[in-house]
Amino acid sequence: MSDAGGKSCRHAFTEILLEAALSDSSIIAVTSDAKGSVTLGDYERAVPAQFVEMGIAEQNTVGVSAGLARSGKRPFACGPASFYSARAIEQVKNDVAYANTNVKIVGVSGGVSYGALGSTHHSLHDIAFMRAIPNISIIVPCDVAQTRAVTRFLTKHVGPVYVRIGRGPVPEVYPDDLTAFTFGKAYELCGGGDCTLIASGEAVYPALQAVGELAAAGIRARLLDMPTLKPLDEDSVVTAARETGAVVTIEEHSVYGGLGSAVAEVLAQKHAVPMRIIGFPDEFVPAGSSAELFSYYGITGPGIAATVRKLLDRQRFRRG
Repeated sequence: MSDAGGKSCRHAFTEILLEAALSDSSIIAVTSDAKGSVTLGDYERAVPAQFVEMGIAEQNTVGVSAGLARSGKRPFACGPASFYSARAIEQVKNDVAYANTNVKIVGVSGGVSYGALGSTHHSLHDIAFMRAIPNISIIVPCDVAQTRAVTRFLTKHVGPVYVRIGRGPVPEVYPDDLTAFTFGKAYELCGGGDCTLIASGEAVYPALQAVGELAAAGIRARLLDMPTLKPLDEDSVVTAARETGAVVTIEEHSVYGGLGSAVAEVLAQKHAVPMRIIGFPDEFVPAGSSAELFSYYGITGPGIAATVRKLLDRQRFRRG
């Protein structure tokens, strides 16, 4: 989660985007008065001809990005996730997904990153919106190293993609020298046979902490990081469910329509097992820092571990 030491994913994104833009003039950063939020200052100074400022106009930003893509450019429409997944959703649907333009929509300050600004700036609905639109992929990296790897992938990948990254510094999950990103695949961070945790984005780190909490209680939990939410790695989900018998998902998103819903849809049709979804409830979340909100809603190592223990205890009770 945010409020940790180190670099932020948005800084990592712009670092690699600039690196790619210096050798590829087709890469264009398009933003909507969000140069500071996306940390595009160095990018604009280094390659001003590959930077477009649209002002406070997310709908136009997406439309212009689609036009640039039609002209052979590789545009990255960058700005607050809350606005690109709400105010500009019609343009995302029609100009990007339906028209199949090679646009990367990069939603920064996703989830509750804008915590102090409250629900108007939270984006706990964005994955649900994007999942329901055909022809657009969704990637949510969990830390700086993975964000760098994802950005390198995006500068070469052809097709519409929505990427959600946070605002503040994040804890390290992967080693700093991580270079590869495999699109559409889950990453097994911890092995275990008693249950499976599946997490994405900034919820991966507290899920990793929960594995340690559970291990201390004698519970061996498998942990899958699911950076690609669409297309979902269904094979890994089904295999984990079959081998461990219980699944808990963890995400910085509403409990409706996000990672948990995607996993539940797969398991309900292919291998049903007891399951719980940990995320934000169906309410307007109050203002507060990311760390405060994660803690309040139980998206912490101890909170996740407690949910897992209750699920497993219920299974044992039923069997007994």
